[in-house]
Amino acid sequence: MLHPAAELAPVDWRVATNLVPYEEAVAAMGERAAAIADGRAPELVWLVEHPPLYTAGTSAKPEELIGARFPVHNTGRGGQFTYHGPGQRVGYLVLDLEKRGKDIRCFVHSLEGWMIAALGELGVEARREPGRIGIWTGTGPAEAKIGAIGVRVKRWVTLHGFSINAAPDLSHFGGIVPCGISQYGVTSLAALGRDPSMALLDDALRRSFPSFLNMLSDISQAA
Repeated sequence: MLHPAAELAPVDWRVATNLVPYEEAVAAMGERAAAIADGRAPELVWLVEHPPLYTAGTSAKPEELIGARFPVHNTGRGGQFTYHGPGQRVGYLVLDLEKRGKDIRCFVHSLEGWMIAALGELGVEARREPGRIGIWTGTGPAEAKIGAIGVRVKRWVTLHGFSINAAPDLSHFGGIVPCGISQYGVTSLAALGRDPSMALLDDALRRSFPSFLNMLSDISQAA
């Protein structure tokens, strides 16, 4: 069950101003997750950009790495191959599901809802697609993926999170089969003709964040 609101400290919200090396981010997440599980630190949302790289989730298939144009990092998150790079907002969520609801499937569903709401504020009609991972937009030949999700949970504390394409170099996705889905392309705010300002995207995420936390609360109270 959800602890009373008074027992939940405010979530620490951080935005990196420089490109963050992937190894540094993973190490910092792990340290923070351990501290949260032990009651020594508040929860964290950390918004970053990375130098160009590929990550391989726990379900990654070697044949879906078409060309290792950038460093490849094996990671403990779920999912397959994905790309991170400048112009893409990566959000790392280090949240305490012991307090907010011990339901990983519903956590992921709520995370998808948060991304969809934030993109909606920026004029993008985004959605889930049954049987596919990630957040999608467009129809017909224009249908493409604009956001990815990959999470891990350890001691009921979440690690990793999501990415949204603001204005990355979309050709960099050509080195992988993104999330194992080859039938569709990837897109971005810039490619859709929307303002790709990272500050605007961050503001939209911040405004819709309370609703995301409320969804987690609803999960816990229904459990």
